[in-house]
Amino acid sequence: MIRDGVLDHDDELAKETEARLASVFDTAADGIVVINDRGQVLAFNKACERLFGYEAADLLGRDVSRIMPEGYAREHPGYLRNYLDTGERKIIGIGREVQARHKDGTVFPIELSVGEAATPCGRQFIGILRDLRSRKQIEDRLAKTQAQLLHMTRISALDEMGAAIAHELNQPLTAVLLYMQSVSRKANADKSLDPVILDVIGKAVKEAERAGEIIQRMRHLVEKKAPQRESIDVGDLVKTCLEMAELGSGETRSFLTADLAHDLPVLQADPVQIRQILINLLRNAREAVAAQADKQVILSVCRNGGWLEFRVRDNGPGVPDAVRERLFRAFSGAKHKGVGLGLAISRSIAQNHGGDLRLEPTSQGGGASFLLTLPIDAPEDDPNTLAETVLAEDEGKD
Repeated sequence: MIRDGVLDHDDELAKETEARLASVFDTAADGIVVINDRGQVLAFNKACERLFGYEAADLLGRDVSRIMPEGYAREHPGYLRNYLDTGERKIIGIGREVQARHKDGTVFPIELSVGEAATPCGRQFIGILRDLRSRKQIEDRLAKTQAQLLHMTRISALDEMGAAIAHELNQPLTAVLLYMQSVSRKANADKSLDPVILDVIGKAVKEAERAGEIIQRMRHLVEKKAPQRESIDVGDLVKTCLEMAELGSGETRSFLTADLAHDLPVLQADPVQIRQILINLLRNAREAVAAQADKQVILSVCRNGGWLEFRVRDNGPGVPDAVRERLFRAFSGAKHKGVGLGLAISRSIAQNHGGDLRLEPTSQGGGASFLLTLPIDAPEDDPNTLAETVLAEDEGKD
């Protein structure tokens, strides 16, 4: 009210209060929406505009159900009418997690708190809305990380157990092999024995020797030894990797094959670590083609200047585009089995040898092709440890 050309003091205070409330309303980090007792939007702040993609003008006077998923929108009028009739509170003054709907149709979680105000124009309800997507993502990542850490604990225990089992099995296998060799020598000296029996004994000796070799390879893989570069015969390396990758496959016919170029040079590298890379790639490929009628996994090796190229190809479904960018990051494997470290560690081993491991581009549905490149001659050792390299790569991509 104006008296003698001067605004009444109460009017000044009212305008000042209104200005403050308007500032708070539009600068609040959380969304604020005000509706009347008919569900019509009376106010919609800037945070709500960012949250839902609507301009305030798009919703003022319209039903608030526009920002609710279909199920919520259908039930909301009934909840509102029931409260007005009975006073029974479902959410008012309580607050809870609900679903909201963006202008583009995306449904996402929010935390909703609702208050009530009695005004000269009737009851009004004020909703405070907080976006929960970031918190949910963090919770999901934390839950996955905890599960992976538990899995790594089991892996560590199995690592120790594997070394112990390999050691214990090696002793009886050695005894069996010695007994079989002794029987073989006496059988060969006895000219009266049927040649078929001699052949069976000879095969038994070879299988016992093969079992002993497998146990030794397992011990080498699980023992925590410092990397040692040696001269590696590539043909023997490939043969060993194919045999190890086939263990536990349950296939009656092998579909893991090798394609080696002629006159391959001797490779200077740590045989245990390089076997670890190739066996991991072959086993991944073996799993990828499990559903194929005609399974094909090929490990090919050729020379390219001063480098050896090991290529593992399969005719499986290939690597999805969504997975490619994070394929070599720790704890990000797409498989349900495993901890998601295989490819990350494999690439780090390759890079510590002066080489690299990468996924080659293939046509849609053309399977996967992994290329491991290694220098033929040993470069200077990288001062970083394997664990440091894996963690540094993972942190650098966050």
